[in-house]
Amino acid sequence: MTPNRPYLLRAFYEWIVDNNCTPYLVVDATMPGVKVPLQHVKDGQIVLNISPGAIGNLLLGNDAVTFNARFSGNPFALYIPQRSVLAIYARENGAGTMFTPEEEWQEDELDDADTDVEEAAVSDSPEPGPDDDKPKKGSHLRVVK
Repeated sequence: MTPNRPYLLRAFYEWIVDNNCTPYLVVDATMPGVKVPLQHVKDGQIVLNISPGAIGNLLLGNDAVTFNARFSGNPFALYIPQRSVLAIYARENGAGTMFTPEEEWQEDELDDADTDVEEAAVSDSPEPGPDDDKPKKGSHLRVVK
């Protein structure tokens, strides 16, 4: 069966908002694929206010939670894979739920890890290039799929 987390997340979100409370999402920011502002991550986790008035373009999909938000006045597009969602709760009273790891996603992560290792082995090989005395100033960031 498919993981039930996306369905439970949508239900808890709707329930919290219908009761005029503020939904907070707890995310494991160390998981692969998570795109959140790193300066707000504490102990590997980030707590996000996902109330309708605080964010835009919220999509609680089966694979990921996506939305736009502002942090310190700067716009940011967030991408949160469902497997990285740890909990959803109401700020006012703490009502909500914590999620346990699901077997379906753990198997997917093992498959992804095997693929990442193969890709890393290919991409880590040195590329032939001209010998310049100037050091290259490439980006320290790389795209992780």
